[in-house]
Amino acid sequence: MAARAAGTPRDSVCKIGASCFFQPAAGARSVELEVHSQIERRGGIVKASTRPLPPFLHALLAAPPQAGEGVHAWLYSVSRQLHAHLPAVEIVALLEKRVMDCGRPVPQTEIEDAVKNSITCAWQPKMNLAPSHAIAKWPTVNQEQRDAIIRDGGGLADLWELSKPRIEDNEQHTEKIIDRLFPGNPLLCCGKSNSVFDTKPREAWRGELSALSLIVPSPMSAVNGLTKDGRKSKHTLANTGLRRFLICEFDSGTADEHAALLLHLGTFAPLVCAVHSGGKSLHGWFFVASQPEDKVLKFFRYAVSLGADRATWTRCQFVRMPDGTRDNGNRQTVFFANFKPLETKR
Repeated sequence: MAARAAGTPRDSVCKIGASCFFQPAAGARSVELEVHSQIERRGGIVKASTRPLPPFLHALLAAPPQAGEGVHAWLYSVSRQLHAHLPAVEIVALLEKRVMDCGRPVPQTEIEDAVKNSITCAWQPKMNLAPSHAIAKWPTVNQEQRDAIIRDGGGLADLWELSKPRIEDNEQHTEKIIDRLFPGNPLLCCGKSNSVFDTKPREAWRGELSALSLIVPSPMSAVNGLTKDGRKSKHTLANTGLRRFLICEFDSGTADEHAALLLHLGTFAPLVCAVHSGGKSLHGWFFVASQPEDKVLKFFRYAVSLGADRATWTRCQFVRMPDGTRDNGNRQTVFFANFKPLETKR
């Protein structure tokens, strides 16, 4: 079956916005000024509190990751939480002390950038105004538009033909695929089920991944985090790092229909992987690292309007391991891969 050009994921096409907000500042005072400027543009809704830091923040600050375990992502994640409690200059000074012995030099500019960039999605106490990224009610499915895309789009064969490379043998290539999706040695949270999982460096997983069914589609910022009810766990939102991939999963419809929808969404954001669940759905991995969260949310809301499962918006949500093994023994086959967008972002 010939592939339709209109559905081809373009390496250079990404309509979800620029990759950064700020230029690096010269020093902590510049950070303070830029943060205050950003707050003013948002209506002045982020204010430092004089209350003591909550226990979960003490726990995060007490256990910073070591080099190779997600120091950069940890800086951003903790900064996002600290804005409601400390002014920017104090956050910079505190984080400098915490990463002093992490095993690698951490430039002050790296910390300053984390503080500045995290203000756009800073946590705010409930008594304040709504957060800047509070999600409005998810859209309902636009069945007419969905049907039109499916009618005029390609199918699973088209998706497979566009794959670069194609998997044409019966071997599982989980390790090679994860190496491409997560270069280096980041912390990854993987598991056999929602209750049997672990978080450890990528190299510690080597040789085990093909037997697993689940993975968090973003690197973790620390080995442990605290759940909403204060329990220590290796799979929490608190220890999930910056969003690297956004997963669009379709439960209703056939695999051919899911493929048509993913090909369509691939004209708006880089589709780098399409994984069959081993059941009935197809998962599309879209590369969104460094994109502004509001642009990514706009893209995902559109996907939801076409029938995508809204649960995968949560950064720590488990998704299907590419070329892994479902708990029923079925292979989670990768029908499409295109790693070129990842190479341009290194």
